[in-house]
Amino acid sequence: MFAEDTPRIQSKMSPCFWVVLLMLQLSISLQHTAQHGTNVLLEDEGTGEMQKLTSSKQKEKMLEIVGRIDRDGDKLLNAEEMAVWIQRVYRKYALEDAAERFPDFDLDRDGLVSWEEYNIVTHGHLIPLEPLSDPLDTVDDPEQQSLRNLHRREKQRYDFADVDNNEGLNVTEFLAFTHPSEVDRMADFAIEDVLNEYDMDKDSFISLREFIGNARGDGESASQWEMEETVRFRDLYDSDRDGKLNREEQLRWVAPNSYGSAREEALHLIKEVDRNEDGLLSVAEILRNQDTFMNSEVTDYGRQLHTTHDEL
Repeated sequence: MFAEDTPRIQSKMSPCFWVVLLMLQLSISLQHTAQHGTNVLLEDEGTGEMQKLTSSKQKEKMLEIVGRIDRDGDKLLNAEEMAVWIQRVYRKYALEDAAERFPDFDLDRDGLVSWEEYNIVTHGHLIPLEPLSDPLDTVDDPEQQSLRNLHRREKQRYDFADVDNNEGLNVTEFLAFTHPSEVDRMADFAIEDVLNEYDMDKDSFISLREFIGNARGDGESASQWEMEETVRFRDLYDSDRDGKLNREEQLRWVAPNSYGSAREEALHLIKEVDRNEDGLLSVAEILRNQDTFMNSEVTDYGRQLHTTHDEL
């Protein structure tokens, strides 16, 4: 899941799930580092380096970024344009992360990460894949059952990422395996995981009730948290306003670098900078609030000011 949903998800999941999740933490990067989460618009150097530039150079760089985000060329930034831009930067981080971690898993330096190598690095040893048992056969220890099911699922994701079926993942395939929601062909895995966790009536949709969960007892009034989650459901994910999340809407929710997360940051920035309250950011508004804009995910907290046009 994504960073913005972590508190809510933690309140719903059982302890055994979190044991499993910790064991799998090297296999799926579900969140960016705090620095990446704060620095999504400027990129490589950050605000520290930005402060070293002269005021005129800072302005020049800021205008360059605005021009790159402004897809329709109207010299106004809307929430959609900023959300799309933030997602592009998120995806760039995912690729960089996969490339950086790849050598740690490629133990024999043959340019591929085998299933055995992945297990050794992640779990300390090769975990045997037990044959599927009779559907009526259960394991007494629910934690062991969860581990078994998740490890099977992990192997399925590995095999699906291995496009050329050569029993090893190259860097591109490793990205698909470790960041499945960043690769279009891996979307089914991200969707299936969230459906297994939240789709209680098995209709392939996530209703508002399923989204929020059963955190409230009978007769209790809705908490502030539930009201906030209801707003998030309606404003960020349920784009067709039908009261449930379809496949596309679910993907926006479950992707680590989700559209919802990016749009939420974009809307927050508009709220902070939009002085005439027209829902758009003009060049004048951005320049008048340069520090706020620079210290946002749109500029990757200053790093994008040091990135060339071809890098994104």
